[in-house]
Amino acid sequence: MEVEQLVSTLSPRLAEIVAALPLEPGLRVLEIGGAPGAAARAVCERIAPNGHILVIDRSAKGVELIERNARSEMSAGLLSVRHVAAEDFALAVGEERFDLAFGIRVGALDGRHPRAGIAARARIRAALRPGGHLYVDGGSPLRLSALD
Repeated sequence: MEVEQLVSTLSPRLAEIVAALPLEPGLRVLEIGGAPGAAARAVCERIAPNGHILVIDRSAKGVELIERNARSEMSAGLLSVRHVAAEDFALAVGEERFDLAFGIRVGALDGRHPRAGIAARARIRAALRPGGHLYVDGGSPLRLSALD
């Protein structure tokens, strides 16, 4: 999807980030720290009809915002949300691994909280399929982040 198509629903910066993600229909995506849900909703458009995005957020208020803003995507089975910090995240019993993960302005991933970042990367690595990648903001517009 082109950046121009996304700008109508997202800020230009967020549109550029979502457009840069290597998304396609059917992918399973993990978004870390996704409140208020704008990026996740745009991701849904690109992974539909049979993809799924799980958004995790450490803030209960953030989770409430996502649930309110993404009701239709949740009803369609494209999006789910979980109240958990990245460094505490684990797949639910029987939950499939994810194809890719991304985070925007997440302190544990952008270097602001290095100790939390070590734990978060280990949790994300365990939740990704072999060959899965983590993308974080701070590149042009994203950068591939090491998981080890």
